[in-house]
Amino acid sequence: MDTKNFLFCSLDAALIGDVAWQVSREGHNVKYYIEAESDQEIADGFVEKTDDWRAEVEWADVVIFDDIWVGSDIGTGELAEELREQGKAVVGGTPNTDHLEEDRGYAMEVLEDQGVNTIEHHIFHDFDAGIQHVRENPAPYVIKPLGEVQNVKRLLYVGSEDDGSDIVDVLRAYKKAWGHRMKGFQLQRKVEGVEVAVCGFFNGESFVEPINFNFEHKKLFPGNIGPSTGEMGTSMFWAGRNRLFEETLGRLEEWLADEGYVGSIDLNCIVNDTGVYPLEFTPRFGYPTITLQEESFESGTGAFFYDLANGRDPELEVHRGYQIGVRVVLPPFPFDDEKTYDENSRNAAVVFESNNREGVHIEDAKLVDGQWRVAGESGMPLVVTGKGETMQAAREQAYSRIDDITIPNLYYRDDIGERWVDGDGDRLHAWGYLGPA
Repeated sequence: MDTKNFLFCSLDAALIGDVAWQVSREGHNVKYYIEAESDQEIADGFVEKTDDWRAEVEWADVVIFDDIWVGSDIGTGELAEELREQGKAVVGGTPNTDHLEEDRGYAMEVLEDQGVNTIEHHIFHDFDAGIQHVRENPAPYVIKPLGEVQNVKRLLYVGSEDDGSDIVDVLRAYKKAWGHRMKGFQLQRKVEGVEVAVCGFFNGESFVEPINFNFEHKKLFPGNIGPSTGEMGTSMFWAGRNRLFEETLGRLEEWLADEGYVGSIDLNCIVNDTGVYPLEFTPRFGYPTITLQEESFESGTGAFFYDLANGRDPELEVHRGYQIGVRVVLPPFPFDDEKTYDENSRNAAVVFESNNREGVHIEDAKLVDGQWRVAGESGMPLVVTGKGETMQAAREQAYSRIDDITIPNLYYRDDIGERWVDGDGDRLHAWGYLGPA
């Protein structure tokens, strides 16, 4: 493909720097805009920056928004829709697809309207009403905050008591500590099974094949314990339109086409021998999922996004085995503590024991005089990936690459991909979800 101009836009936190870097390394022209002042040094030295994304729209062949963001008067989905109406090629959502993530109740309505099974769920705007519901209907539940605090990952709580008593205790605590900010929450009946996300790239009319199937690891510590984070790592593979896809995202193909959606959309589910039960949408790139997906592309990343944004069917070639990505983090992640960050992590040098950078991807990092350094304020400098014919081989490659990296005080989960090895894969195969629909 001829050289193209790509404009990457982070209208909130800076998330898409690694993909921008990859596209630039393929020989395309890249400009990257970051709105958040605290993040503006992220990807410095890796990609060219701009301080006015609107001034670059005419220059760009493709505009890529990295996240859902709703400003005081207009959101990312609305911006993307307006640019498409002006004839621009855009990777981004629509107001309605943004709403899938912002409003879990709306998301469940859309799923039900398209014939997708959903878990029993109830929306509450009053803590006492939620507590009364649990007492009258004792069972294990999951608490999912709504509104402005829904991205405070540690507030998502998965109950463990059959009578729901722990849910009652947590709701009481949230009422006292978060009542002024948590204006609503969803209580979702807890379902046991394999947690798996179905992820597809949509070109405005249909899904691009192959489809991505990934497994998130959200808790901070190995063994899936500790506070919830955005994500500590991901394992994945690619496949065709199997039963798992057709019973979930496949049923939304017409709805997404009516919306004119362009980009990645992910539906996280619980699967067991009785059915597939969606949990939540990610109608945008996932992080660090997109980094791992990009690593598994064997065709050009720039060409893929150019074709996707222009409504074409990209000839996507991917690694056909298994892949894992491990997020390497620093204090005080996943919490915010400026003093701790300043003392332990700010501007820390990333030291490599060899010249090999294969499989190492940037998140909150910058390049200063040839030296990789930690940037931003979140303590998430790197994602390290591995690929293999088996999940265990992918694990071994990723963790051997991490052994080559030194940053003071770094930490990471050492069990990414183990769930597949320990039986999740066997269960999905045995239940018939990975075969033809």
